[in-house]
Amino acid sequence: MKEATLAIDRIELLQTFVRIVESGSLSAAAERLNTTQPTVSRRLQALERHFGVRLLRRSTHAATLTPDGERCLAMARSLIDEWDAMQEELRGSRRTASGTLKVQVPHALGQEHLMAPLAEYLRAHPEVRVEWLLADRQPDFAAEGIDCAIQVGEVRDPNLVAVPLFELPRIVIGAPVLLGRHKAPRTPDQLRELPWLALQTFYRDRVVLHPVGGGNAQRFDIRPRLRTDSLYALRNAVLAGLGVAIVSAWLVAQDLRDGRLVHLVPDWRAEPLPVQLVYPPARFQAARLRRFLEIVKAHGQSLAR
Repeated sequence: MKEATLAIDRIELLQTFVRIVESGSLSAAAERLNTTQPTVSRRLQALERHFGVRLLRRSTHAATLTPDGERCLAMARSLIDEWDAMQEELRGSRRTASGTLKVQVPHALGQEHLMAPLAEYLRAHPEVRVEWLLADRQPDFAAEGIDCAIQVGEVRDPNLVAVPLFELPRIVIGAPVLLGRHKAPRTPDQLRELPWLALQTFYRDRVVLHPVGGGNAQRFDIRPRLRTDSLYALRNAVLAGLGVAIVSAWLVAQDLRDGRLVHLVPDWRAEPLPVQLVYPPARFQAARLRRFLEIVKAHGQSLAR
């Protein structure tokens, strides 16, 4: 019994260490662990005594990793994951999702398009807590403690597991106020004469459009008046009549219905963007991650618009 208790205590010490790193300070970790700062400090000191190394440099407001701490962090997360997975397996609770799921999602999708599957997931699994982080960048899974990320576009890291979810159709849009000053284009060739705005994440100086029914693509260069990495900024610039742009169709569906924007050359589309759920490979996969993946995939057809 004493050895079993010691093993559990060590897991608790590792969990506290990981939470300190993720929270950035001992006080923030204590709040997230629902305990006191002295307790967190004692656990950290016990772990450092056990290994005989200094894991964190501590100051009044922050804690930063030492080189030994950086090595410990990756191994600690792996051990905690395997411990959680073993408990799920042996307790017969593989269908029960619990714990905290940390997800990074793109700003625009995470604020609107993915809220329906997130809400279903939280309703279906009341024992799970979700940290829903908005960022348009590649996450550092190990350093940030992120369980999975939803990524738009190509996944370039071959070391990640990438699960296709759905595709986002992309269309050319413009505002009526702009088209009142320019002749409305009927073909891709006529689009090049209009002022352009660009989402620099996926196109900057060149437009490629494909006919809806299949056939040869049309390509032309542009000199955008505005480049941005924000879909919302791009949409608002188009609404202001500053130029035309290629955007994901879901973002402007209501604007098109209400007549605030116009779908230009509707027989042509830009290449759709793949959306994938990515996560680091692991020997065991926590139920909370499996259930999240299942629900997002089940929403795929409704999200692909």
